[in-house]
Amino acid sequence: MLELTAIETFYGNIQALKGVSLKVAQGEIVTLIGANGAGKSTTLMSISGVVHPRKGSIAFLGEDVTASSTERIVSMGITQVPEGRMIFPRLTVRENLLMGAYLRKDKAGVRDDEEHAYALFPVLRERRSQMGGTLSGGEQQMLAIGRALMARPKLLLLDEPSLGLAPLVVENIFEIIVQINKDGVTVMLVEQNAQMALQIAHRGYVLETGHVTLEGPGKDLLNNPKVRSAYLGLD
Repeated sequence: MLELTAIETFYGNIQALKGVSLKVAQGEIVTLIGANGAGKSTTLMSISGVVHPRKGSIAFLGEDVTASSTERIVSMGITQVPEGRMIFPRLTVRENLLMGAYLRKDKAGVRDDEEHAYALFPVLRERRSQMGGTLSGGEQQMLAIGRALMARPKLLLLDEPSLGLAPLVVENIFEIIVQINKDGVTVMLVEQNAQMALQIAHRGYVLETGHVTLEGPGKDLLNNPKVRSAYLGLD
């Protein structure tokens, strides 16, 4: 479904990605783990067209999207939930959700997907007239995921969905990510909580200073001594 081939992405003169290659197959949950500054978020932003690689290529569903605009990439079926959630604090929960469907013209389908978001996140139905900025961190994360699903993505990019959330809320968010995947959405997950991410991922990649240093099935990486020591705090 998605293939990155030797991409090199820069911010000015600073090189953030140094030849990253990876693949995501349809139906998978693939996770990227690594320390802060390893290039995880830059990888997602390169895929979604927020920044464009100077070298290498990105293909989605067999089409080259390396230099495509973010709007074009969203219309093809890639949606990103950014780090920090980035909901609209002065819009209601319902208005935030509908912003996710701004490229769509099928009103009946949008209504169905709004109902689906409320089914996934019942608290959003209760809060649908409430301003987004008054929600708790966990509720805002649910809203950000719900908003992304309103675009009917084929591939959902999640950037640090557990950041700053209480452990029970994190468990709930990860259960919902698994459910979204079972519903047919392919997921690419960037996550500091490597333990949780590798438990639900079909496959994972470890990024270090802009390079992929390890890859393999999630369960294998979870048991890899290097990963256990560097990212899980285990010996």
